[in-house]
Amino acid sequence: MLNIVLFGPPGAGKGTQSEKLIAKYKLIHLSTGDIFRSNIKGQTELGTLAKSYMDKGELVPNEVTIRMLESEVNKNANANGFIFDGFPRNKVQAEALDNLLKSKNTSITLMLALEVSEAELKKRLLLRGKDSGRPDDQNPEIIQNRIDVYNNETSPVKDYYSEQGKYKGIQGIGEIEEIFNSLCKEIDTIK
Repeated sequence: MLNIVLFGPPGAGKGTQSEKLIAKYKLIHLSTGDIFRSNIKGQTELGTLAKSYMDKGELVPNEVTIRMLESEVNKNANANGFIFDGFPRNKVQAEALDNLLKSKNTSITLMLALEVSEAELKKRLLLRGKDSGRPDDQNPEIIQNRIDVYNNETSPVKDYYSEQGKYKGIQGIGEIEEIFNSLCKEIDTIK
């Protein structure tokens, strides 16, 4: 089973690249952002709780995120593998993901991290906010808070996977196809 953590700050291109990786490797896409939005739209208890944090640009608490993610993994028991987009966001979540996958007799194969400068992230997020209507991508203060939260709380997850020899940094600025080819090269090396 091929299980990839697609990693990077908000606006790094995870959504764009994950679509291409899913198509090529026939993976199930598990985006915590999509899972949160689906639960929010469905007005589930977990969705309402997640929204209260997301509206402030804060991370949704670990236990809420993990419960939502576990439900999605269980729905796709016969998958070729998963691409985790936006998860794990901290070491506690990384350990919880390892435990969840271990219970399914599998593990994370690789963490691919899209590396993009802060100035480029801000530009991309503001542009995305205009196109998508997402309020969290339209407010420069919330964008800065999201980047700060990533740098302070999420970025250390790469150390967790580096210690396991599973971390690979990929330049996230350039042509979409060029970045995709770099991601595929890393996957094909270990497959």
